[in-house]
Amino acid sequence: MPELDSIRGIAILAVLCLHGFFWQYSSLHFSRLGWFLMRATQPGWLGVNLFFVLSGFLITGILLDSKPRPDFYRRFYVRRALRILPAYYALLLLLGLLGQAPAAYLGLGFVYLANVTELFGVAEAYGPLWSLAVEEHYYLFWPTVVRRLGNKGLAIVAAGICVLVPVLRAVAFERGLTKGLASYTWFVLDGLAAGSLLAILLRTNITRGTVKLLCWALLSGALAAGVIGAPYGILTRNTALGAALQHTVISGLFSGVLLAFLLIGTSKWKNLVNHPVLVFFGYISYGVYLIHLLMFRIYDKLGHRFWPGLLPTDDHFGLVLLRFACAGGTAVGIAYLSRKYFENKFLALKARLELNEQTVVSKPLPSSPLDNNL
Repeated sequence: MPELDSIRGIAILAVLCLHGFFWQYSSLHFSRLGWFLMRATQPGWLGVNLFFVLSGFLITGILLDSKPRPDFYRRFYVRRALRILPAYYALLLLLGLLGQAPAAYLGLGFVYLANVTELFGVAEAYGPLWSLAVEEHYYLFWPTVVRRLGNKGLAIVAAGICVLVPVLRAVAFERGLTKGLASYTWFVLDGLAAGSLLAILLRTNITRGTVKLLCWALLSGALAAGVIGAPYGILTRNTALGAALQHTVISGLFSGVLLAFLLIGTSKWKNLVNHPVLVFFGYISYGVYLIHLLMFRIYDKLGHRFWPGLLPTDDHFGLVLLRFACAGGTAVGIAYLSRKYFENKFLALKARLELNEQTVVSKPLPSSPLDNNL
């Protein structure tokens, strides 16, 4: 499903632009064009939600396709460890060596508790790690659920998570427990569950026409909910309605986007969702996500020490662009080198594992659920 690399590319570019522009400089004053570009990056935080839906879809698909295998658990966790742990732990080591995070935070991050460090009295020190912790928590229990249940039961559990989590957010908000509403695992699992539900659905006898209807229903329903609910706070987390349903609407929207990419990617218009630039950023998205904020920090630190005149100030939007080009470009370069010369060494082990597994697989897996069933 190469079209999904384009989704990864969109997601990581959204996060990169958020941290390069709005996240730090939204309080400064710029010209009209600068102000517009700054505001355009504000929704970049949605890139993480897009990653959640995509991850739930892909990982659940992998689990479903390997469900009959006797080495189901070993295969999943070994392959996942080879993909994510080397670069992740390399980043933790780098953060420690550069003094960018205290030992307590790094220790919690080592066991994927970066999203709940405040529960241990430890301040969050490196924001990007929280979403990786959420994903790992989900994949601690989700393979067992997939293994033990049939597709119908699995769909019920995934749908139940999509319903229960917003209720938990509403209850927490009403009781004044608003910290962690967008980061604690039990408050954000519904995005991953929504993607999982799509993966289950596309492995049924659903027709392409039904998928199209579902795609339009998700997209139009999410947009309608956003417009109708806007006066009641659904676009923020400042009201009970928004706290409960903002992420639900976002997950619905991105579920529709994912289906749209799959539908277009399996049609004669597939080139529309296989843009080489987006595919490239999708290819290095994990490394960019890990390293980009550190690069912005290093740029700022060097600027304060050696070139304070290069740090962005009011009416100097060009300096924001310079910072983004230098730090963001460095992050992209490091991510590419990491993928090619570091991460790929571990992915080669994963590929050899896949090659060995093919000797016991009776037929190749489909490249896309839509190709297989429709």
